[in-house]
Amino acid sequence: MHIMEGFLPWQWCLLWWIVALPCLIFGIYRLKKVLGTDPEALPLLGVTGGFIFILSSLKLPSVTGSCSHPTGTGLSAVSFGPWITAVVCAIVLLFQSLFLAHGGLSVLGANIVSMGIVGPFFGYAIYQALRNTSVNLYITVFLATALSDMFTYVTTSLELALAYPAEIGGIGSSFILFMGIFAVTQVPLAIVEGIVLALVFKYIITLKPDILIRLKIFSEEKINATRSDA
Repeated sequence: MHIMEGFLPWQWCLLWWIVALPCLIFGIYRLKKVLGTDPEALPLLGVTGGFIFILSSLKLPSVTGSCSHPTGTGLSAVSFGPWITAVVCAIVLLFQSLFLAHGGLSVLGANIVSMGIVGPFFGYAIYQALRNTSVNLYITVFLATALSDMFTYVTTSLELALAYPAEIGGIGSSFILFMGIFAVTQVPLAIVEGIVLALVFKYIITLKPDILIRLKIFSEEKINATRSDA
C-alpha cells in the first residue's frame, strides 16, 4: 500500500501534503484534549499505535506482482476517531519510511491521506452508524476495521490513477486497474484484519471495559450485554 519514494510527481506530493496538514493539526488538538481529559487513555492509544505499526509493516506479496498489508487503523478509528488516528498514522509512516524503507518522505502526505485519514474516516463512519443499534458490538468493530482497510486501498488506487491516468480510458481506467491489482490480496486481508481486531476488542472488554465506557466508545449497557452474551 505504501506509495514508494519518488513514485509520485512533485505536484501530487505537494497536493496531498496540503490535504494532510490541516487534518494533522486538528488531530494534535484532539489528542491533547483527550489525554488532558483522561490520561488513562494513553495505554489504549499506545496499543492502537502498536497495532498500526506492526500490521502495516507486514508486506505480503501479491500474485499480481505488487504487495499488500493490513493497516491496523480500524482499532484507533473506533477508539479515538479519524483525526487522532491521522496523527498516530503519520508517526508510524514516518518511522517506516526512515527505518524500514516503506513509503518515503516525499510521498508521506499521500500515504497519510490514504491510510491515516480516508480509510479511518470510513471505518469511523461505519462505527458511528452502528454503535447505538442492535448490531452486535463485535460485528460493528469487524465492519469498521475491515472497511477502514479497504478504503485505504481505494484511496491509494485513486491517488495513483490521478497521477498516472491511462492513455485509453484516463483516470477511470487507471483506477480500475490499480484496484484490480490490490483487490486480489486486500479483500481477504481486510476480512482477517477485521476478525483480529474484533478479538482485540473482546480482550479489552474482558480486562478493561471501563476505559471504553469512560471514552464513550460504547455504552455501558451495550458492553454489559456483550459480556453477558459471551
